[in-house]
Amino acid sequence: MVAVEGHNVKLGRGGIREVEFFVQTQQLIAGGRDPNLRSSRTLEALDALVRDFWIAGAVRDELAEAYIFLRRVEHRIQMVADAQTHTLPEQTDALGAFARFMGYETRDAFAAALVDRLKRVQHHYAQLFEDSPPPAVLDGQLLFPPDHDDRQTLAVLGRLGFRDPPAASMVVRGWMAGRHRVLRSDVARGQLASIAPLLLEQLSRGGDPDGALIAADNFFAELSGGHLMHALQRHPDLVRLLATILTVAPRLGETLARRPSLLDALLDPAFFNKLPDQASLEQHLEILLDTAESDEEQLDRARRFRQEQHVLIGVRIASGTLPAARAGEAYAGLAEVIIRALHARVWARFQEAHGTIAGAETAVLSMGKLGGREMTAGSDLDLIVLYDFDPEADPSSDGPRPLHGAQYFARFTQRLVTALTSLTNAGKLYDVDLRLRPSGRSGPVATRLRSFENYQRDEAWTWEHMALTRARVISARPDFCARVEAVIRDVLARPRDPRRIAGDILDMRGAIAAEKGEADRWNLKHALGGQVDVEFLAQYLVLVHAAQHPQIVDTATARIIAVAGELHLLPAEDILLLANACRLYQDLTQVLRLALDTHFLPTEASPALKALLARAGEMPDFATLDAHLRETQDRVREIFTRVLEQAAG
Repeated sequence: MVAVEGHNVKLGRGGIREVEFFVQTQQLIAGGRDPNLRSSRTLEALDALVRDFWIAGAVRDELAEAYIFLRRVEHRIQMVADAQTHTLPEQTDALGAFARFMGYETRDAFAAALVDRLKRVQHHYAQLFEDSPPPAVLDGQLLFPPDHDDRQTLAVLGRLGFRDPPAASMVVRGWMAGRHRVLRSDVARGQLASIAPLLLEQLSRGGDPDGALIAADNFFAELSGGHLMHALQRHPDLVRLLATILTVAPRLGETLARRPSLLDALLDPAFFNKLPDQASLEQHLEILLDTAESDEEQLDRARRFRQEQHVLIGVRIASGTLPAARAGEAYAGLAEVIIRALHARVWARFQEAHGTIAGAETAVLSMGKLGGREMTAGSDLDLIVLYDFDPEADPSSDGPRPLHGAQYFARFTQRLVTALTSLTNAGKLYDVDLRLRPSGRSGPVATRLRSFENYQRDEAWTWEHMALTRARVISARPDFCARVEAVIRDVLARPRDPRRIAGDILDMRGAIAAEKGEADRWNLKHALGGQVDVEFLAQYLVLVHAAQHPQIVDTATARIIAVAGELHLLPAEDILLLANACRLYQDLTQVLRLALDTHFLPTEASPALKALLARAGEMPDFATLDAHLRETQDRVREIFTRVLEQAAG
């Protein structure tokens, strides 16, 4: 299953980079003994691998043909975009036009040709890198009688890689005996018996069959509907996908078990084509909320909507059909849709109870990861609520329960936060953090725009201006939105002393290191040379150069670095390293937040998770990724220290 719209033909599954990794890995294995293989040209290296009997000619032919095709697609993408990009158009109409540019009559004809090549590359790449048991291990019949272990079955489980075959057998025998509610009917157990061999074989592919089986047992324990068993029996690909989720992200599997209706979406062939855009998400959510019979039901529906969409984004990440780099935008876009919908409804309900003040306006300002469109599965919401009203008007509201001025907007903000954070029968939406508002916890929960502007101009610390570089209005009426954006733009464009800004940032980075530590390489945010270093450096560039170069103002770290490169604010090699590091850290963070709710420890991680991290980091294996991460962090810290210490004098 490969998405076509928005697919990255270089870095995506089955893409150019997988062909290159295939060749480079073979060269690493044999190149030391065979100097004929040491070619930097991919096609020449494939010929050499065949000539010296390292791979079959048919493998070379398929990879070479796919490589040439994908390179042609890449060149056409760059001709259309007039930029160094590798991503196909995300809109179906635009992809249809691109298909015709490639010489195909329709989008579907081009998609079929592309997917055929991608699947061939994926197949050869998987054969090389996946530690899969040979098919022969399942030649024997698997039997799980209720009162004893079958000896032949134990042998097969051992060949599949289970460390404790009797314990694994006992788990499956429990399924067959109807230990879990969903498996208590004869029909369900019969369906399970038919998929058990494939499920066990697929669970073994992650490298930790025993751990994956425990996740599968938890899945069946949580499963609340029996129709999924029928779907699994009819769709072997769904069994494979479920096994992938359980080996890589067991928590995601537990959520699917509680909401089995989500699996219906995975059976839709369009599911893996592309993500729904904000317009379709808004339309869907509006219908759900408008047809709710009460405010409480609205909140429940919003929570279920968020959970469903989070799971569907997560499945795309785990299955490799959504590049981790785009996941942050997907999570952020979803949060924006939900916030806008609840903002409008809470505001309307609030005015029914308390009336309005002439000229009253409110805006929700996103900060942090939401502001930068870099959210993960576990991100909370950093928000600021701004307001204004007619200065000539009576500051008291005109409703049945009137409130005065600042109290009116503070009460509204509390209602909005409650709508986003309260725990209902359907769970909660998000954790919300308002600490980035003026004066932090000691300040009012909502701030009048004029007071916000004065505070940012006269009182704000450097760290608050750094935070402001990620500020983005996500919900407001257009006129008020434009006013807020103008204030933010003017504050960031003020001339600043580079020496003071650099010194403040160095002091702040030192304080964070003292509190959080920076020695753990896989604490990607706080590690020496990690995400904080890249983000702080990008924010320094905005604060110091925005007065002269307003185009550098952006909420996304990657885009700030790109513009800094266009403006030659840093050497080209520094820009390239920082851009690659930013992408690497964000990609790895997406996977880790999806898979774990604890800190990542490489020594305890499953091989499946390590393999997914390696893929996200564009490396052939985890050991190579680990070494690449160390080198990247060292180089980021060198740039961070050099640039800021020179500026600080």
